[in-house]
Amino acid sequence: MKHKELITNSIIGLILVSLSVVTMCFTPLAITASTTPKPIYKGNGLNSSVSLMVNVYWGEEYLPEMLDTFDKYNVKTTFFVGGSWVSKNDSMLKEICNRGHEIANHGYLHKDQDKLDMEGNLREITMCHNIVEKTIGYKMTLFAPPSGAFSADTLKAANNLGYQTIMWSKDTIDWRDKNTDLIFERATKKVTFGDLILMHPTKCTAEALPKILEFYKQKGIKADKVSNVIQN
Repeated sequence: MKHKELITNSIIGLILVSLSVVTMCFTPLAITASTTPKPIYKGNGLNSSVSLMVNVYWGEEYLPEMLDTFDKYNVKTTFFVGGSWVSKNDSMLKEICNRGHEIANHGYLHKDQDKLDMEGNLREITMCHNIVEKTIGYKMTLFAPPSGAFSADTLKAANNLGYQTIMWSKDTIDWRDKNTDLIFERATKKVTFGDLILMHPTKCTAEALPKILEFYKQKGIKADKVSNVIQN
């Protein structure tokens, strides 16, 4: 009798060990798959819109002209601002906000965040968040990594801080190519609903902007804030 009990207990033990091994193998995969944040490169295109996302660390001298152009076409867009820029241009940030535009996070010191550890990523995003909130009382929820450089730590840090990480589907490369016609072409060629179009406050961008917005208007494309373009 004892021999049968011993065999029975051994079989039960083997079953429990096997189940434990299976659980150990599959549970981490399930957790990883469900909690890994992903960057957003484009909206779903359901609301017939695109966004001209303006990254700002310099070029404040061209912002008034761009703001006037956005007003002329009744467009509200998204400005991704750097914290160090905000520290020196608080009045311009207030002006952008007062004009009704969306303010978003572009880190504090324009570091390549793929080279930072988790702590460094958290610090860059948090410092920018804090100075913007202190300056205009605005709580940002969108983050664009400088130079488009990000790692898994960047995505997790942004997500942990309540941010969506935003990339782009079209790049005007206006910071490099100081050519008004080229900037216009890159912002309009094969444009589709949901596009996130990257630009900066440069002289040529300010010159190209009226033509870009006029093109969108004629094509029935609404230029809008990033948050509106990516919403489901």
